[in-house]
Parts: sequence; C-alpha cells; structure tokens
Amino acid sequence: MNIGKQFKEGLLTQNPVLVQVLGMCSTMAITTSFFNGLGMGVAVTIILTLSNILISAMRKIIPDKIRIAMFIVVIAGFVTCVDLLLQAFVPALSESLGVFIPLIVVNCIILGRAEAFSYKNGVVASAFDGIFQGIGYTLVLLAMCIIREFLGKGAFGGGILNGGEGIQIFPSEFGIGMLTLPVGGFMVLACLIAAMQWALARPKKEEESK
Repeated sequence: MNIGKQFKEGLLTQNPVLVQVLGMCSTMAITTSFFNGLGMGVAVTIILTLSNILISAMRKIIPDKIRIAMFIVVIAGFVTCVDLLLQAFVPALSESLGVFIPLIVVNCIILGRAEAFSYKNGVVASAFDGIFQGIGYTLVLLAMCIIREFLGKGAFGGGILNGGEGIQIFPSEFGIGMLTLPVGGFMVLACLIAAMQWALARPKKEEESK
C-alpha cells in the first residue's frame, strides 16, 4: 500500500472526472451552486469509502459470477442510508439535489472503484482509495461550481453564505448567463479536462525534449 501514490492518483493522475471521465451526469447537472457541489461531493465520498471497505472485506466470499450484482446491492444500501439522513437533517440539500442522490447507485465512479480496486485489495488500502477518489471528485465539483456561479451569476457560496443567497461579487446582468445552463456545464468541464490533460502531458514532453 502506497498512500502517497493513492493520494496523487485520486487528485491528479487518476482523477475520476478529469482523467477517467466518470460520473458526468451529476458533475454537469448539479454544479450550479457551491452548496450543491459540496453536498454531492461529500455524499459520494462517504458512499464510495464505505462501499469500498465493505466490498473489500467481503471480496473473498463474493462469487465472481455475481460480483457486479453484489456491488450494486452494497452501494444501494449506503445510498439509501445517506439519502434518508439528508432528508432528515439537511432537507434543503436533499430537495436541491433531487434525483441525483438516488442515482449515485449507478454512478460509474463508485461501481468502477469497486471493480477495479476494492475487489482486488485490502480493507485499509480500499478505504484510502475511496477517500482520495472522493476528494478528487469533490474538488472538481467545487471548481466547476465556483466557475459557473461566479462567471455566470457574479456570486459565490450560493446555498450557504448570506442566508443561502450567496455573496454577490458583481451584478448578475454582467455575468455570462450561458454558464448556468447545461451547455455551460459542458464548456467548463471541457476546459478543466483539457487543462488536466495538458498538465499531465507536460512533464513527459519536457523529458522527451531533453
């Protein structure tokens, strides 16, 4: 187990959104306010970590032929728990995220890590994998939320600061309203993916040029 390597993979070299290109639906749909991005990121991180731990602990007794079905049952159980907790303690977030919380069951990030990592590795390593992959996912969501909310509405911290209205940095009529629409999500995500790919490819090009 190499915690440093896992941390780097979760945030950079194997970032679930910018490198593996997973979880696109929720990434583009809910990144219109900081509150939504933070809530979804934390929810996915918790579910991913707990699912990784349980699947890793059970990996030696799960028959290979039904492993995918087993993964979905485990993930669905944790998603249901998180969904009910949000409805009970953070109803505003639950209402804002809507159907995207139950849809975490089929989120490719969680199912992908179960198949690619936790089914093949120990409990501790799987726990760290879930945490770091979740952090990587959350940071991308927050980056998209900040960009879309600031450039699109001229505000920051929607749903959390200033009674939920957010802090207005400049008048909303001067914002790029298109960024708050679905097409804006595609554009911002495309720019972030391009920036990540450029950053990852740069060291290789520098080595080749020497």
